[in-house]
Amino acid sequence: MSTSAAATQDDGPLSKKQRRILKYLRANADEQTYFKSRLIGEELGLSAKEVGTNMAALQEGEYDLTVEKWGYSSSTTWMVDA
Repeated sequence: MSTSAAATQDDGPLSKKQRRILKYLRANADEQTYFKSRLIGEELGLSAKEVGTNMAALQEGEYDLTVEKWGYSSSTTWMVDA
């Protein structure tokens, strides 16, 4: 089984919020590379702070996406590679 398939089937010890964020990123990463915490939060009913806090787990884990903190203008921007 490939690493991507394994990551998709078993997202490990993620919280419910982290799984929701990961699902959102997987669904949108093909169309978009940069995501603002504020805009992810608006889509998922979370605050920008909640998104930023939970993105750290996605950034540190081994999933089928690469997440990197990119900028801090009006809210944190994340670069996501599928």
